[in-house]
Order: sequence, then structure tokens, then C-alpha cells
Amino acid sequence: MFNSLSDRLTDTFDRLRGKGKLTEADITSAMRDIRMALLEADVNFKVVKDFVARTKERCMTAEVMESLSPAQNVVKIVLDELIELLGSTESKLVLSNRIPNVIMLVGLQGSGKTTAAVKLAYVLKKQGKSPLLAACDVYRPAAADQLATLGGEIGVPVFRGDGQNPVEIARASIREAVDHMRDVVIVDTAGRLQIDEQMMQEAVDIKKAVKPDQVLMVVDAMTGQDIVNVVSTFAERTDFDGVIISKLDGDARGGGALSVREVTGKPIKFVSMGEKPDSLEVFNPERMAKRILGMGDVIGIIEKAQEMADVEQLEAAERMLREGFTMNDMLDQMRAVKKMGGMKGILGMLPGGQKALNQMGGNLDESIFERNEAMIMSMTKEEREKPSIINGQRRARIARGSGTTPADVNNLMKQWGEMNKMMGKMRSMTQQAQAGSGKKGKKGKKGKKMRMPGIPGMGSMPGMGGGNPFGAMGRGGSDMDMLRAMEQQMRNKR
Repeated sequence: MFNSLSDRLTDTFDRLRGKGKLTEADITSAMRDIRMALLEADVNFKVVKDFVARTKERCMTAEVMESLSPAQNVVKIVLDELIELLGSTESKLVLSNRIPNVIMLVGLQGSGKTTAAVKLAYVLKKQGKSPLLAACDVYRPAAADQLATLGGEIGVPVFRGDGQNPVEIARASIREAVDHMRDVVIVDTAGRLQIDEQMMQEAVDIKKAVKPDQVLMVVDAMTGQDIVNVVSTFAERTDFDGVIISKLDGDARGGGALSVREVTGKPIKFVSMGEKPDSLEVFNPERMAKRILGMGDVIGIIEKAQEMADVEQLEAAERMLREGFTMNDMLDQMRAVKKMGGMKGILGMLPGGQKALNQMGGNLDESIFERNEAMIMSMTKEEREKPSIINGQRRARIARGSGTTPADVNNLMKQWGEMNKMMGKMRSMTQQAQAGSGKKGKKGKKGKKMRMPGIPGMGSMPGMGGGNPFGAMGRGGSDMDMLRAMEQQMRNKR
């Protein structure tokens, strides 16, 4: 959503870095470019005015102008101000000791309240809670049915009540939660296509009836400038505690989402990056600001990988060191990357990754994963476990069975060979370390380094150099260390 804004800001910073020393005219020109970039991204004009004024004032100080790296200081100031604009610190959902806790969702029709309610229930369920969804939207056709269907997919019950009186349904849902030992009730209220008094009064009445611990407003990131009027009215009447921004994966300009925190003073608690139940993420201002400025979100990649890591994967990593890399391991690796959002999603979170994507026209052909999976699934069990037995005749059979060419199979086998060779080197290093910490192993050829093999299809990506930054992602170890080192390097550059 913020790709266009990110590109404009990156171009501005690149021009500043091209100058050895900055003048007042350079700063003024850069601030003009930043102002235009934010306005074009649909950020509220008052928010832009204040943001640029604060940023320019900090950039014009002697400390910045006379420093050895003024352009870097300007980038840091813009980053700091953008983080401040988005909320400074992460604002987590605060629940009380009351049983059940009540979370009430408000917002306009079409903002994504119902799906947000289910995604929030999914998050809470993963945290060990036992949520109950209350269907208080009695006006939109099939709203309760939609909530029941989505709730059923994640194993969370839905309370409908009489299906007529929203206030009574909300009140009765509390009794239902107590009777069935549910510790959180999520109330999905009705919305309208635009703000009206009836909707507002109903929200106020429900709030009085259930006394929610948290009132969260769901805001559609694609709303645009009108988002300011909407959140201001809801803040005045319902005094909500935080915001959930939905549809942040859309292709709108998205500047309205950047205006919410500044206009209302309410923190952004969650953002939704897709349609699936697991697509709701806790909002982190610093990481979002870095992604907007093209600095990537390496910590986000680490968290995704760690979330996927489990005991079976760690055992698989140990087995690979003992026995080598199989085609089943390669298949698991590719599926892990797809679960983390695919190569396009991961690349967009790396420093400079969005720029690399733009160089490729904004698209990344991930069909290679499907072709590789088809080839591996066309192999016999023995071939997957011992790829070394695959000869020319077997390769031709695998190509026919997967609808690919022998050249495709050859490329896959070459990739497996590189990964298996790397596992052999790692096994050798491990054995040397275990043989005795005081003994030095044999020295390799001068200047020779271990190269991490690439995931099939990754070799042609700009800036990736054929290397695979995701190796055994999700299995812990050296990849995590590498990503953390990248994040530390970014911090040092700031």
C-alpha cells in the first residue's frame, strides 16, 4: 500500500546522499518533496503541515548541517518523526482481571469489522484465551451467518441471541460467556455506509450495557481523506481505546491510515495484512516506519520464522546434519517460505527489497515453487529420500509426470546438489568442533568461503547474488544470526 510513498521518499534521500554537504536550499527542497509525497499518498494536509514543520526545524540545526554525514542525519530525523506520527511505541491490547473481558468493535459498514472480530478471536485463542463472538449486527443481511461461518473455521462459538435487539444480544452474550466458561467476549456491532445518529446511539447504548474493557475502531486503510472525519466522530461519541487498520495489503494510497494516530491521539493496536484468520498483526510503529522508508523489517522476518519453528523442524535440522539434505527437506523449505508470505512478501520486508521488486516490474514469478513441488511429488519415496539415485532415465520420467522439461529437473537436481554439499561442509565443521576445541581443522583453499545455496528460482533476483538468505528458515541457527546481524547493521547506520 505504501509502495508509491516509499519510492518517493527513497528518491529524495538518494538525492541528499549525493551531496557532500547540505545547504539550507537542499533541506528546503527535500522538505518540499516530502510534503508532496505525503499529500499524494492521501495523508491529511494538517498532519502533513505539522510533520514537515517539525522535521524541517530539526534538520536546520547546526548539528545536522555541519555534521560529516548530514544526509544520514536527515534520514534519521525523518524516521524518528514518522515513528512519532505512527505512535512512538507498540500499544498492546490491555485486558483486565475481569471474567469475561469484553472487547467491542465499532466502525463503518464495509470497514472489515466482522472479519477483524474473527481475526482478533484467532489471536486471543493462540494466546490461550477462550473467546466468544457476539453477533450484534442485526441489519446487514447474513451478517450473523458470516460471523458464524468464520468463527466455525477457527473453532470459536458465536452467540446470536434473539437476532433482533443488538443491546440485548450484547448483554446476553456476557451471561452466555459466564455459563460456558468463556473468558473473552468480542462484540461485533453494526455499521452504516456513512455516519448517522441511529448507529452512533446504538454503539453508545451497547457500550453502556456491557461496559467493555476495550473499544476498538476498525478503519479501512483504503478510505482516504474521509477517514479523518470518521475517526473524529467515533472518538467523540464512543471514546474508543485503539484502532485496527484493515486492508493494509490493498493497493490504495494508504495515507489516511497514517493520519489516524495524529488526528485522534488513539494508538493503532493491530493491522490486517490479508483475508486469512492469521493475518492480524500487532502494530509496531518503528517497523512500519522503516518499511515505508525502504529500510525493511528484518525483525518481522525473524518473528515469522520463529513462529514456524517447532520441535519437529529442529529434529529435521539435526537429521540433515547427520544424513544429508533430501528432496523432502527441499519441499518443506519451499512450503515454509510460502507460509511466510512467499518470496515477494519476504523480499518486501528486507532492506532495499522493495527497490529490487520495483526493478523487476513489481512482480515476482513464484510459479517456480509450484513447478518444483510438482517435480518432487512426481518422484518415488526412495528418490525423494535418496536423490543421488536419480539418473537420466528417472529424470525424463519425473519431467513427464510433473508436466515439466528435463532441463527443469536438471536445475532442481543442481540446486539439491548445492544444498547437500553445504550440509556436508556443515557436518564436517560440526565434527571438527566436537573432536576438540583446542585442535585446528584443516585450512581450506585461500579465499574460499562457504556459499549458502539459493532457493530454486532465486538466482536471478537483483541484489540477491544467487545466495539464499532464508536457508533453513524456521529451523533456527545461522540464518537467525544472519538476520539479527542485518538488523544490528541497520541500527548502526542510523
